Amino acid sequence: MMEITAFGRIAAGAALVLALAYWAFYTGRGGAPDLAGALVKTGSVALLALVLWQVAMRGGALPLFWLVALGLTLGALGDFCLARSGEAWFLAGMGAFGAGHLAYALALILRGRALGGGLAGLQPAELLVLAALVLLILSTEIWLAPRTGGLLWPVRAYVLLIALMGLAAILLPAAPGQGLIRLGAALFLASDLMLAIGLFVAQSAGLKTGLSLALWPAYWAAQALIGLGALRLWAPTAG
Repeated sequence: MMEITAFGRIAAGAALVLALAYWAFYTGRGGAPDLAGALVKTGSVALLALVLWQVAMRGGALPLFWLVALGLTLGALGDFCLARSGEAWFLAGMGAFGAGHLAYALALILRGRALGGGLAGLQPAELLVLAALVLLILSTEIWLAPRTGGLLWPVRAYVLLIALMGLAAILLPAAPGQGLIRLGAALFLASDLMLAIGLFVAQSAGLKTGLSLALWPAYWAAQALIGLGALRLWAPTAG
């Protein structure tokens, strides 16, 4: 794994503290948090991005690692936008997260190719996961798309982008960090699934609250795992 400086370790610890604070004080309450809550939410991911940017800008970092740092940065931007009220903020947040998924996907596909990964090398279990991902994406046309109203096409575009990120994680070959990135991608898909159900499908307040409480730790863990996995996947010893 590429070395993290003492400052980076402090920043990662602070990110965890902010993530726990946001989960304890702001999730499950309904509605958008206040500005302080939005900043806590954003900071918990922005500090993770800072750790990766510090590594990316040091000498010896492998090519395209900066794309993972960019993905985390766009995630932090999306967090801030989704913590504000209004459709314009929601669309901005969706756009930021979609761009973040694209950055992750490009980074993972290109790094995976450099390490010898690809569709031809997938094992039967991995092919089953790929089939399940395709079925999940196709199913959104049944249970999600009809409920999105004027947001239909932005939601469709976002679904395709996160599917691309999931595909890129599946195509990674066996290498240090592969498992962490795959788990992170799975949690990201789960958190977005919970968000979609909470926004467009769920009717009861109790279900919405439960989804909110489960969504945040799944999402933040996803970002942290992708970042940590990338530090290992891009380590010089990985290829």
